[in-house]
Parts: sequence; C-alpha cells; structure tokens
Amino acid sequence: MMLKNKLSAVNDPEGAGLPEYFPFTLDAHVHIFPENIFRSVWKWFDKYGYPIRYRFDTPKLLHFLLSKGIGHIIALQYAHKPGISRGLNRFMAETCKQFPHKITGMATVFPGEEDAADILKEAFDSGLKGVKLHTHVQCFDMNSKDACIIFDICASENMPLVIHAGREPSSPAYLCNPYELCSADKLERILQNFPGLKICVPHLGANEYISYKRLTEKYDNLWLDTAMVLTDYFPGNSPFPLHEMRTDRIMYGSDFPNIPFSWDRELRQIEKAGFSHDTLQKILGKNAAGFFSTV
Repeated sequence: MMLKNKLSAVNDPEGAGLPEYFPFTLDAHVHIFPENIFRSVWKWFDKYGYPIRYRFDTPKLLHFLLSKGIGHIIALQYAHKPGISRGLNRFMAETCKQFPHKITGMATVFPGEEDAADILKEAFDSGLKGVKLHTHVQCFDMNSKDACIIFDICASENMPLVIHAGREPSSPAYLCNPYELCSADKLERILQNFPGLKICVPHLGANEYISYKRLTEKYDNLWLDTAMVLTDYFPGNSPFPLHEMRTDRIMYGSDFPNIPFSWDRELRQIEKAGFSHDTLQKILGKNAAGFFSTV
C-alpha cells in the first residue's frame, strides 16, 4: 500500500446524490483548508500520490457534499508546521459559522509547538469540537510528552481526538518514516493512559487491520473510520471485513476532496456489503454523531 509510485485517477461515474432509501449519512472525514494550503496539498499529491479529482475550494466542496445528500460533515485540518495552528483554527471556526448545524469543525495544533494548551483552549472557545492530528505529516511520536499534553487537554475538556495513527498510506516523500512512528501498540498505550479520551483512527488503522479490530473489541474509547480503504483502489490493500468488526465503532468517512475517484465510490461499496438497516444507520451516521456529539 506504500505509494512508491504515483497512482492513477479513476474515471468512475458519480451518483447524482444519495439514494432516497439511505439512512441519515454523516461524513466523518472531510478536509478543508485555506486555498493556498489546498494548492500545496494538491501539488504534493500530483508529484507523489494520485491525481485529486475534486479540486474545490472550501465553500464549494462543502456545498457539493451537502447538495448530494450528506446530512452532516466533520471538517478536519492539520498544521504541517509550528506557528500556523491559530490561523487554521480561526479559518475553521469561521467556516463552521457559514454552515450552521451542518458542519462540525475540528481544531489543529502542532505537537511540541509553543502555547499548545492555549491554542487548543482558544479553539474550543471558538466552537471547535475536538482535535485532528496526523503523524505522517506532523512527524511526532504518539507516546511523546508533547503528544500526551494534547491528549490530556482533550480528555479534560471532553473533546474527541482524530489521529492518523495507521502506518499507511505511506510514501517515501514524507519527512519521517510512518512505520517508525505508527503502530497499534503505540495507540494502545494512549488508550490505556487516557481511558476517558474518545479516539478515532482513520482508514481502519491501515494496514494493521486485525490489530485495530482487536483494539476496538478491547477498548470502548476507540473508533475507526473507513476513509478510502473500502474503495478497492490501493494496490495490495485488503481490509478486514466490516461484518466481522465491532460495527458500533465504525464510522463512514470519505477523505473528500482529496480523492482520485467519485465522491460516492466508498458509499456504493458499503451498500454492496449487505448490512442490515440498523447496522447501516450506525456506520453511516449514528456512530459518528455520538462520537463527535453532533446530536
């Protein structure tokens, strides 16, 4: 699954919207950024990853998903260097105000940056509802003192944490080695040390699927999102069947707009899995609504 070479776009047809029979659908993994940062992200993907199909600015991408029938969006961002977190958090808070009751925004902070605690307090006071961290981009040790400061703040403020803790998708273009920074064992230490902290690991913990399956069965404070790994896109990627996982701890996420295929490709794969209506309700909306306290 390592992106050693640039992958191709997929020209699959996109649906006009969610089927009417779908339950309420919440996308738990959508990226928003100021336009200049989006351009930098897309430039990186063009060179090292895959072609981004939806090169929309933040207002357009949010309107697009909502127009397709997505009922609520969890908006994520991450600071790739110290000193930009406050600006990104202000951008996130202002964006959420433009879409009342439709967008839940997550804060960012760079582990180890000065005033991390104050940055997060300001973000929460502005209405942001949790924190997103990305080990591959931010290059930090999940069990370090700097990271634990953030975990402790989230736990004490009852704010959820979304942390890209899985080893994949990885790339030699990263400034650090995800296989040295990330592991299910490291994540388990966080679960043990911060039992009151709700944690979501995106991409079902790729590529340690079985290990993360076991962790969800062992710890009630762990959730996983499905972003991109159910789409039959990455070569050699075989996630554990959702039917055999703890489905009250799985939430749908798209990774929109930074995807190389249609916006609803993953939703179609989930539909094909043949879940009961009750289970589909949980995966597509109820689990995430509970995790992020949107209801």
